[in-house]
Amino acid sequence: MTRYPIEVFWSDEDEGFVALVPDLPGCSAWGESEADAIRESHDAIAAWLQAAHGAGRVIPEPTPPQDDAGYSGRFLVRLPRRLHADLARNAKREGVSLNQYLLFLLADRQAARRAGA
Repeated sequence: MTRYPIEVFWSDEDEGFVALVPDLPGCSAWGESEADAIRESHDAIAAWLQAAHGAGRVIPEPTPPQDDAGYSGRFLVRLPRRLHADLARNAKREGVSLNQYLLFLLADRQAARRAGA
């Protein structure tokens, strides 16, 4: 089988892990664990490709893997003092560092975007 990228995230709504295949619109799978979701996504990919082939649809090529080597994992962002203070207070209430809190917010928002929210 051709390799398509798979994105996996936890879904509170589905109470499990969801695996999306961004190159194949509507192709997704669910699992109780990340491994289950990935395993199920392979069946979903096969079914998607079979249905597309049967319908005479164009089957997209897999997106090539992206090289993350050029990224340091660090970036500087300037923000208004009031927002900085609010975020710092929220992090303190959660008992985590500001970096951890911001990482959580960014990752949560990115997962929601991938899920189509």
